Amino acid sequence: MGNNKKKAEPALDGRIMDRLFAVVESRKNADPSGSYTAKLMQRGIPKVAQKVGEEAVEAVIEAVLDRKGKLAAESADLLYHLTVLWALAGLTPDDIWEALADREGKSGLELKAAKAEAQG
Repeated sequence: MGNNKKKAEPALDGRIMDRLFAVVESRKNADPSGSYTAKLMQRGIPKVAQKVGEEAVEAVIEAVLDRKGKLAAESADLLYHLTVLWALAGLTPDDIWEALADREGKSGLELKAAKAEAQG
């Protein structure tokens, strides 16, 4: 009799960001010739920030064109590059979740007004 047990699939929920971040962190000191993430990280925050901007624009274009499948793919690219940026900036997903939690239950208008007031 063969073993028909399937390998457990990783959870398809917010924990995937933690798994992605762990992979990104593991590439910080990897050989850039064998890892796109390591190569990107080696180029520094300005280049990664540029890539985040490019991916954001690509996601916006797919949204405007109502191409949901491509929007999902571009959103994944955006989240990947954003995760690389977080790692280079010394942030973790927990820092982002904390910032989101601080905003929970507050109106967007209230948050914008507080931000404008803080900026002078």
